[in-house]
Amino acid sequence: MKRYDFPNVFLWGGATAANQIEGGFHEGNKGLNIADVLPGGKERYNILLKPGFNFEIDRSKYYYPNHEAIDFYHRYKEDIALFAEMGFKVFRMSIAWTRIFPKGDELEANEKGLAFYDRVFDELLKYGIEPVVTISHYEMPLNLVKEYGGWRNREVVTFFERYVNVLFHRYKNKVKYWMTFNEINSGFVMPIQGLGFSIQKEEDKFQPTFQAFHHQFVASSIAVKACHDIIPKAKIGCMILYAPVYSYDSNPENIMYALQEESLFNNFCADVQVRGEYPSFIKRYFKENKIDLDMEEGDLQLLKEGTVDYIGFSYYMSRTEKKEKTDEEASQGNIIGGIKNPFLKASDWGWEIDPTGLRISLNQLYERYQVPLFVVENGLGAYDKVEEDGSINDDYRIDYLREHIKAMGEAVEDGVELMGYTSWGCIDLVSASSGEFSKRYGYIYVDKHDDGSGTLERKKKKSFYWYKDVIASNGRNL
Repeated sequence: MKRYDFPNVFLWGGATAANQIEGGFHEGNKGLNIADVLPGGKERYNILLKPGFNFEIDRSKYYYPNHEAIDFYHRYKEDIALFAEMGFKVFRMSIAWTRIFPKGDELEANEKGLAFYDRVFDELLKYGIEPVVTISHYEMPLNLVKEYGGWRNREVVTFFERYVNVLFHRYKNKVKYWMTFNEINSGFVMPIQGLGFSIQKEEDKFQPTFQAFHHQFVASSIAVKACHDIIPKAKIGCMILYAPVYSYDSNPENIMYALQEESLFNNFCADVQVRGEYPSFIKRYFKENKIDLDMEEGDLQLLKEGTVDYIGFSYYMSRTEKKEKTDEEASQGNIIGGIKNPFLKASDWGWEIDPTGLRISLNQLYERYQVPLFVVENGLGAYDKVEEDGSINDDYRIDYLREHIKAMGEAVEDGVELMGYTSWGCIDLVSASSGEFSKRYGYIYVDKHDDGSGTLERKKKKSFYWYKDVIASNGRNL
């Protein structure tokens, strides 16, 4: 097998989100967030994609898996010790906004929440693991959703600014790597999680969606400037969901359609956050969809001054498109749309598997932006079986990760400046899209099931030992 030369300081690790692992949803004065009101199972997927969700908890109808998740809130020392055993250089995690500001609009931060993350960071640093912290990862305070309308409301920018300043001052000696909004462009397909509101049936989706994006761009630039001021040696990036868009065939109409889809979904948010200005192509889109953004004086200058240091991105799949498609052609597993690609196999959840697409993505991003890149999510959601002897032989996961790491190695040889790799769900967690525990990504199995049963016992999978060797060899032993 070909051996790859990753940079000596390559940041190997794993990735999670607070709402998907912590649990303890009512402990330490934590307030409710969006994830706390999303039920588990297939109903969650329907809620995310359909209008009119009311953001209420109804235990008579639904189970809410994020409330306990895998109980990282109480078991973080055990889990971090396992990460250290694998040799993690970094651990990507998020801070739950509602642990710091339970309602989001308070003037004073919650000390119990701040102290919890102090303990987590101290435990990571004890093992030499650097935290990579996402500031907002699908866990907006529910109060800001209900009382303010989510990111449509400019006032939320002020609340976010207060939040990030608290974080940077409190953790300036503990966290060197930050990201602002998780998969910010996911607001196109899942506005509930990304933008903090549900599109109503009578509401035109274009205006509120792009107004909310603008407020997030402003908030991101404020955070970048504050981070550079308060922690000068830190690096702060944006985070996007990236999926290269292929034309179904060589029909120029389909090629143009794929190009337009790729520009809007993959590039729009990154252009603003990396280049510091709205891209030229968006002007026509705004005109054709009657979008008129409400901007304050100084916003455009702020965007120029608050550009990110690197691009973090998730990569799970590519997307194949043609201008006119039937329902039968649709790729059912891909939340971001598209049609079935006849050259690709799919996961248990219908997500098409395309390692070469990761190399394509890395080259496209680096060619366009010329800033360091960081693959902060990539992984295989699959059903795992615990054998009678307690082993979990997840060779399918090893195969998936091996091919994607090889694609990264090829991209590095192509000249891409790649900072690191944190595979998604390094320990089993609650699926963001389906709310299932059975959709497992981890190197570490957690005995927790879709109906809420389970002991929460941790078990090492076969992939645990494989990834340990990958890290120890800096990617040479795959």
